[in-house]
Amino acid sequence: MTTDIQHIVFDIGKVLIHYDPHLPFSRLIPDESERNWFFANICTHDWNIEQDRGRTWAEAEALLIAEHPAREEHIRAFRKYWHEMVPHAYEDSVAIMEGLIAEGRDVTMLTNFASDTFREAQQRFPFLTKPRGVTVSGDVGLIKPDIAIYETHTKSFGLNPKATIFIDDAPVNVEGAKAYGWNAVLFSGAEKLRSDLAAYGVKV
Repeated sequence: MTTDIQHIVFDIGKVLIHYDPHLPFSRLIPDESERNWFFANICTHDWNIEQDRGRTWAEAEALLIAEHPAREEHIRAFRKYWHEMVPHAYEDSVAIMEGLIAEGRDVTMLTNFASDTFREAQQRFPFLTKPRGVTVSGDVGLIKPDIAIYETHTKSFGLNPKATIFIDDAPVNVEGAKAYGWNAVLFSGAEKLRSDLAAYGVKV
C-alpha cells in the first residue's frame, strides 16, 4: 500500500467493546429456540437499528407492545438490561487505539449506537472519550452503511478520505466506507488488525 494514512476511524461495538443481546435474554428467556424466535420476530435487528438512527426507546417499545402486548416485559427488558449486553472491552483492540493516540495519530470513532446508550457506554468505558471525537448514528439520524454518514464524519472532522482508514466488524459497513472513498478493513481480531494497519504503513 502506498497510501499515506493520516486518519484512523474505529467502529465501537464488536471492535472495542463486546456486544451480545443474548447475554441478559438467556436468563429472561432460557429456552434457546424461543429466545431466537423473539429476536427474529419481535426485538429484531431492524427494530433495534432504528434506535441507532435516533428513534426513542419509548417510541420503539410502544410500537412493539401494541403489536405484542403479552411480551411487554421482554420488550422493555431490551433497554432495561442493555448494560448486560456490553459486559467488557476488547482490551487488545483498545490497546491498539490508545497506542495510536499516544503516538499522536488522528483517531476518531464512527458508530451505529443509540444516543443514550452511547453516553452510558462512555461512562463505563472511559477510553471511549480519548479519541478526537465521535459520530454517533443516533445523534445525526444516519446509520452505516449509508454513504451520508461517512460524508458527515468526514466533514465534521476535516478528514481527507483518501488518507483515512476505517475499522469495522461488519462487511457491509466496510464496503460502505470504501464506496465513499475511504480505505477500510474488516475487523476480526487485534492481531489481524495490527497486520492490516501495517499494510497501510501504520505500525502499532
